[in-house]
Amino acid sequence: MTTADAQATVPGRVTLLNGSRRAQIAVIIGIGAATGAAHIGNNFSTYLVGGLIDRYGFTPIQMGAWSMAETLAYAAAMFLVAPRAQAVSARTIGLVATIVVVAAQLVSAATAVYPLLLAGRVATGFGFGLLNSAVNLAAGRTAHPARAISAGIAFQTFLFAAVNIGLPIVGASSGVGGMFIALAALSATLGLGTLLLPNADGLKLGKMATKVSAQPIGRDGWRVLTAMALFAFGSLAIWPFMERAAHAIGLSATSFGQYQSVATLLSALGNLALVAVVARLPRSWPMALALGSCGCACALLTTVSIPLAFAAALIVYNVSWFITYPLLLGLAYSTDATGRLAVMTTGTWLLFQSFGSLGAGIIAQTFGGYGAIGPLGLGACLIAIATAWPLARRFDGERRATILAPSPNAAG
Repeated sequence: MTTADAQATVPGRVTLLNGSRRAQIAVIIGIGAATGAAHIGNNFSTYLVGGLIDRYGFTPIQMGAWSMAETLAYAAAMFLVAPRAQAVSARTIGLVATIVVVAAQLVSAATAVYPLLLAGRVATGFGFGLLNSAVNLAAGRTAHPARAISAGIAFQTFLFAAVNIGLPIVGASSGVGGMFIALAALSATLGLGTLLLPNADGLKLGKMATKVSAQPIGRDGWRVLTAMALFAFGSLAIWPFMERAAHAIGLSATSFGQYQSVATLLSALGNLALVAVVARLPRSWPMALALGSCGCACALLTTVSIPLAFAAALIVYNVSWFITYPLLLGLAYSTDATGRLAVMTTGTWLLFQSFGSLGAGIIAQTFGGYGAIGPLGLGACLIAIATAWPLARRFDGERRATILAPSPNAAG
């Protein structure tokens, strides 16, 4: 039995695998809602950064630190949950996180004091991290985690396409405070969907869960974490300042939101396609193609000066990013079927995104522009391909060997 095949026999997935079709669909809907709630900060912080700079005159370094505080707290929450991955309730985590996120967003809407905004972002980031942990735990208890993650992302991206159009309109009419309130309302609505997540299946594992959590992640696990770190640092350094980069070539926030909405819709279609075929795809070349495309788009986003070229790069960036992420998580689930490594992988994403955000702020303020950030992202994505490639190729080889091996009935 290969590592990937072993996923189906991991205790804790049994309930969802053997449950009714209605129960499985409910869990997928819950994963979609929790995925959307967990990624509100990642997707819409760029509007908040632009609004805070315009309204209060904060510097790029301050906003880089603000974004970094959120993602560090996000990562901390995920690393806190990871050792307990098989002994916690996805539903309980999701509900607690929703309360924290909504409260922090509302407080941020009512203040212009930077330390309070920073504290609010720490609380928000911690809540987002708990929500994403709930997503990974619930997905890890389904028959095909990468497919569940992709389905959740598809729902999220369809929803966020509308939000990308509506949020700049809210900002234009009600300012950055209005955007905070609108995102708090969205968080509360999506948070209700976490009631559909599994409750306490992990608690049934007892000593087995504790034993699995105490095992080291191994060389393969570190390879997955390193690839995600490079991908996150390289591709997301520019993200908090994406709207500013568009502004620098003459695009308004509203126009940027419209381009981002189109990119988000196409990302949703890409993820729906991935849901349909991911179980039949090899690991290696789809991952390399998606990572390479994302890196090239990063380079173009900070070097082109034509709005239509920027829009095309933004579309490629979004589509390739949302395909790369579940593919890398798929490697994590195949390496460690308990879900612990997947939670750590997502935590690593946020940790290195935070470093990238601060680095991008320093580069922007030091050099007076964002031009160097994109090519840096391309280089990091290329190194990520080289890091993950041997592991992906090995899983492909194991899969081929399993398919070609004669069954016991045929041998008899």
